[in-house]
Amino acid sequence: MPLQSHYGIENHGITNTGEVFWNFNTPRLYEEIIKRREGSVVHLGPVVVRTGHHTARAANEKFIVKEPSSEKNIWWGKVNRPFEEERFESLYLRLMAYLQGNDLFIQDCFAGANPEFRMPIRVITETAWHNLFARNMFIQARWEELESHIPEFTVLHVPHFHAIPEIDGTHSEAFIIIHFGKKLVIIGGTAYAGEIKKSIFTILNYLLPQERVMTMHSSANFGEKGDVAIFFGLSGTGKTTLSTDPSRKLIGDDEHGWSDKGVFNFEGGCYAKAIHLSKESEPEIYECTRKFGTILENVAFNIDTRRIDLDDASLTENTRAAYPITHIPTAERAKMGGHPDNIIMLTADAFGIMPPISRLTPEQTLYHFVSGYTSKIGGTEIGLGKEPQATFSACFGAPFMALHPYAYAQLLREKILKHNVKCWLVNTGWVGGPYGVGSRIKLKYTRQMINAALSGALEKSSFAEENVFGLKIPKECQDVPGEILNPVQTWKKKSDYMEKAKELAGKFRENFQQFADDCESEILEAGPKI
Repeated sequence: MPLQSHYGIENHGITNTGEVFWNFNTPRLYEEIIKRREGSVVHLGPVVVRTGHHTARAANEKFIVKEPSSEKNIWWGKVNRPFEEERFESLYLRLMAYLQGNDLFIQDCFAGANPEFRMPIRVITETAWHNLFARNMFIQARWEELESHIPEFTVLHVPHFHAIPEIDGTHSEAFIIIHFGKKLVIIGGTAYAGEIKKSIFTILNYLLPQERVMTMHSSANFGEKGDVAIFFGLSGTGKTTLSTDPSRKLIGDDEHGWSDKGVFNFEGGCYAKAIHLSKESEPEIYECTRKFGTILENVAFNIDTRRIDLDDASLTENTRAAYPITHIPTAERAKMGGHPDNIIMLTADAFGIMPPISRLTPEQTLYHFVSGYTSKIGGTEIGLGKEPQATFSACFGAPFMALHPYAYAQLLREKILKHNVKCWLVNTGWVGGPYGVGSRIKLKYTRQMINAALSGALEKSSFAEENVFGLKIPKECQDVPGEILNPVQTWKKKSDYMEKAKELAGKFRENFQQFADDCESEILEAGPKI
């Protein structure tokens, strides 16, 4: 039998349950998934699951309990919404009553690869497949660690339990509520698995900066010489794709800390977008969709042949593959690296204004970090139409940042200056005009530009400053057509470009107003020139 911790579930107030399955491994969880009809095994062994109508992050359903231990530190507002303690208590009691007689799955694991900052966590789920998700995504405990495992934080994931907004004070039947005092997260009414990992990320974003560890919504890798690169970016900008490079070791694809010793992954797995994955463009990730142990969320498959169709978006654009990082051949087993030499900030600009690559000053880096700009065209979040929208998400991950964005920006500045890090802004979005006119930049060109930046070759290029954002654009980059480097040259009419660029600059300025009082003048001045 898998080992069970001495710290039992009665410590969470859970009693009178059905069977409790402790720390099942992947094959045993597969058996339970099939037995309980939670998913289907498809060609070559991954398991396909459906999340019902919740196919994306429910950003509006996340709350933090307003309680004495944390309320002074949290950046309250649109992102971190307060939830009353009394309401939490009554919701929790209803949740405990719901669990009576139900089977539960428990996964005891860790968040944080650096032993100094490793946090023991527990994920309790009502379904086997969400337990497999936790097993894939977090750092697995060793056999001998399980018995004495005492969780620092616990996630209770009960998708079939629905809130009653009028009684519970939630916005809908779905909820993700973090209680820092009780060291507990409760999730209900949504089966989207990403909520499990993002709730732990939010907790680390609260705790670690208070220990001078920079927390980052980023991927990270390193080259032959041990040179580390960090890729900041929101969903759909290419974090996972660009960091999974066969010539470099992957530290992780989504969540990292940067301590005095260097960079470390918070997770033990990857959660990649699966829509339109191709063997040609992303061979390593594509292969992971054909492996035992991988969970494919909302991916379509042929019921007769059991072959998947990665281009089918009929259920959602936001199809996902969750797999252990060890499925990637170039993954660094220790999930740690040194201090970064380069920071790359990714944006998928659907307006065709941002240059494919530009060099940033430390002040511009902070401006773009606090802005967290990308544009979205449907997909990762509920309620987006097909027209592109300019989206600003502070620190490239506002929904998961529990502290004021400036707390992260100050830590980032300290580390950039101390370690003399080169910083770049990379647009993985549109060139030759906006969405509908231009086209998305070829992945091979983006890879080429990033490789040139990381190798130091791009440093040798001469740079020109563009007029709107004051960004320094290289005049040439090997194997990349020169005309695409400066966006204004790819538009049919320069006047159209200027008009759209001014419009986007206005959106940047408008968004930055909320941070203006907390930022130094030199960071404000690093914004758009127009």
